[in-house]
Amino acid sequence: MQPMSAGITKANTGIDGIVWQILGQTYVPKQVSEHSFAWHATFPPGTFVPPHIHPTQEEFIYMFEGRFDLLIDGKDYVAASGDLIRLPIGISYGIFNKSDQAVKCFFWVTPTRALYDLFWAIHSMKEQKPDEVVALAAKHEVVFLPPPQ
Repeated sequence: MQPMSAGITKANTGIDGIVWQILGQTYVPKQVSEHSFAWHATFPPGTFVPPHIHPTQEEFIYMFEGRFDLLIDGKDYVAASGDLIRLPIGISYGIFNKSDQAVKCFFWVTPTRALYDLFWAIHSMKEQKPDEVVALAAKHEVVFLPPPQ
């Protein structure tokens, strides 16, 4: 992985024009280096990321627009515009847009580890079948939890 270069990633663009479609959401990578990875995300109504764990990364989400319902370490939370969501290494969390409007937010993780490669791999799947995404994620240091009983 290349060291981070100085400069500006302009609004409405991403690194090298990349736009990923991940589980119904749109991710636009804004910065990547060995030490951190950041992306803009748009979650349409009804989309979500099921409960999972990053055993090797801290993750942060800054809310620009909309509302997320979250399950963090077994507890329910709500985040709205202007809020920062902090997700330490090793805790479980799920992110849900249960509202009728899109959520726009900014994610970053530290260190990058295999997450950038995971997003490329999911985006490149012919069909993003849940069981195949879960298996692929496990190979990239993201552990999805079984659905609740």
